[in-house]
Formats: sequence, structure tokens, C-alpha cells
Amino acid sequence: MEHAVETTLTVNGIEVTRRIEPRRNLVDFLREELGLTGSHVGCEHGVCGACTVRVDGEIVRGCLMLAVQANGCKVETIEGLSDSGELARLQKAFHDRNALQCGFCTPAMLMAARDLQLKNPKASREEIRTHLSGNYCRCTGYQAIVDAIEDVLHG
Repeated sequence: MEHAVETTLTVNGIEVTRRIEPRRNLVDFLREELGLTGSHVGCEHGVCGACTVRVDGEIVRGCLMLAVQANGCKVETIEGLSDSGELARLQKAFHDRNALQCGFCTPAMLMAARDLQLKNPKASREEIRTHLSGNYCRCTGYQAIVDAIEDVLHG
């Protein structure tokens, strides 16, 4: 780690300082260095959305952001949002609507759903679909996921 850069970020409310290789992406840092494996590595091109995390209140693709770019930032992962109870209603709706299936996309879907809930709490079904369009799911056909989010937003 000859070229490592000292980086400090707050992850799920805990300040973390590490020496990080400049080329290491955020999702790999979270998974390998901090053991936060809820955000998944899928395509590594920012297309599938499996690596979604929240940085300073905005959802981002963890595979496209370098960990050193998060210096001074507040990073929230699915673990932090779940532990805080922020996702409780969405998690229950996903369970009730069987929107989980294999679970690989679920953390990112929940992160995107929460982002929509915060930004557009009265979103229409079409707006829900549009907001989720950056997150791939190979199992559900999306119907149950949209139903679950609609239940929370409109219920």
C-alpha cells in the first residue's frame, strides 16, 4: 500500500480512518475492509445497481465511486439503514408482498425505494418503476417490488 491515501469517512454513524489504495472502489472497501457485505458487487459498471449505497444523502453506485472520494463524507449502507429502523416499513412490505426472491438485489432495491420515499412520497406506480429502473432483478419480474413500495407510499 505504498500509494495509499489516509481517508476518513463516517460509515453508518461511525467515523472510520484507513489508508486506502486510490484505485479501490467504495463497495469493495465497505465489503472487504469493514465487513459490510449487504451491498453487493454485480456488474462493476454501475449498470445493475446491486452496489447501491447512500453518500451524503444521495444514492450512488459503490462500484463507480472510489473509496478515497468518500473522504469526509457520510456513507450509509443497507446495514445502517436496517439497524436504525429506517427501512422497517419497506422491509415488512417486501416480505408481505414476496418481493425478496433470491435476495441479491434486495438491499439495493430497498435503498432505491427509501430514496424515492424521501424524495417523492406520493410517487405514482410509473414513477416507482422509473426510480427503480437502475436496479436489476432477475427473479421477481418487478411486480411484487413495485407493489410493496406502492403499499408503503400509498398505505
